[in-house]
Amino acid sequence: MGNVIASTAGVDSSRVSAGMRLPEVPPAPSSGMPTQLVEALEAEARKKELSNPGTVEELHSRCRDIQANTFEGAKIMLSKGLSNNFQVTHTINMNSSAPSGYRFGATYVGTKQYGPNEAFPVLLAEIDPKGNLNANVIHQLTSRLRCKFASQFQDSKLVATQLTGDYRGRDYTVSLTMGNPGILKGSGVIVCQYLQAVTQRLALGSELAYQYGPNVPGRQVAVLSAVGRYAVGDSVWSCNLGPGGFHLSYYQKASDQLQIGVEVETNLRLQESTATLGYQVDVPKADLVFRGSVDSNWHIAGVLEKRLQPMPFSLAISGRMNHLENSFRLGCGLMIG
Repeated sequence: MGNVIASTAGVDSSRVSAGMRLPEVPPAPSSGMPTQLVEALEAEARKKELSNPGTVEELHSRCRDIQANTFEGAKIMLSKGLSNNFQVTHTINMNSSAPSGYRFGATYVGTKQYGPNEAFPVLLAEIDPKGNLNANVIHQLTSRLRCKFASQFQDSKLVATQLTGDYRGRDYTVSLTMGNPGILKGSGVIVCQYLQAVTQRLALGSELAYQYGPNVPGRQVAVLSAVGRYAVGDSVWSCNLGPGGFHLSYYQKASDQLQIGVEVETNLRLQESTATLGYQVDVPKADLVFRGSVDSNWHIAGVLEKRLQPMPFSLAISGRMNHLENSFRLGCGLMIG
């Protein structure tokens, strides 16, 4: 940041004789418009400006976030902040359907800020005693370019990698994702996404998925899909339409305490379709949040989260059942910190 230096030139009084006057500067012409009207027009012009529509990956996020994310068995999670930027997590999970045991997690948040609630880089990792590791790195390179890297190790082998770059323009977003790029094996997946804000409510775009490798029929395949989102007030319609099927979701914020979401996923090749209804109920006075969902396959799920004030504890009770399959899963978790 450089300093702004302002200089003014004075008038030599010895060169101004009697009867001589300096030329007067004419006043600036007035527009004749009231100040309130000018401010109203400027505010209206700002409202008409298109904003960034987000990414294609976030199209159905509102509907997915309010659905119940169930778990089974007993779970204890202890979170401890070691500093303003570093936090560690200890998790013990005990159940019969998935691998049980202890997992250690760490989170680092940098000091580079582009917004009031965002700081970069962000490093997330979780590992178990067998050495299985999940790691994620998120970094905002510029005010418009964000990169994400995810990797997974199992049995000391790299089994999955994914690199994503999002460029957020003023009224559009371009994303490029590469999954499991195998240079030696000659295989991988490349996904290119584009989302454009057409109006303040409507955003349209497309998604191109390209997969190549020796196990792919014809060694390569490409699928082009259309995406769109229509948002008005507290309602959001989102859709993905491609040759293999479509994914449609609807989100509605009914009140400050109730949110509802419905989504339909159809696979034309397998001749299958699934509809899911999800909802979230918030009771701030009781520090309670309940998320529930039911789908067309008669899976009923619910998760109750209760903050145990004034202690830094949170209790979570999870349940999932299916009457047709005669199955029931129950989970209980305690989060400390």
